[in-house]
Amino acid sequence: MDLMARHDTLMFFMVCLVWTTCSAAPMQCHFSSQALCEYDGKQYSMGESWMEQGCVQCTCLHPVGVGCCETVHRPVDFPPWCEVRVESLTCQVMLVMTSDPRLPCIPGEDNNVDPRHGALNMKLEG
Repeated sequence: MDLMARHDTLMFFMVCLVWTTCSAAPMQCHFSSQALCEYDGKQYSMGESWMEQGCVQCTCLHPVGVGCCETVHRPVDFPPWCEVRVESLTCQVMLVMTSDPRLPCIPGEDNNVDPRHGALNMKLEG
């Protein structure tokens, strides 16, 4: 591997490291020295990027391989009755109610009571 290829590989991993440590949850990155700079029938050149299914952005590091990272920042601190949904076309992250994914889940607001234990808007008077 020549010096330029090593430099590019090192830069890719440094960018991934900074990118993943600044997010709510560590994003997954991987590198493949066997992968080709090709996706969906299109060839890519050194430094070019493309978006794969599942909100994964890949970069061609020819001749050393391909590096890919998730682009979605997934929340990690939310109530157990909420779940994370990712819109595959827009890569938009939504926190929704597990019992009814059509409803948003907003931790810390009026729905901070587990819905299995009664109405969400129930206030205790004392």
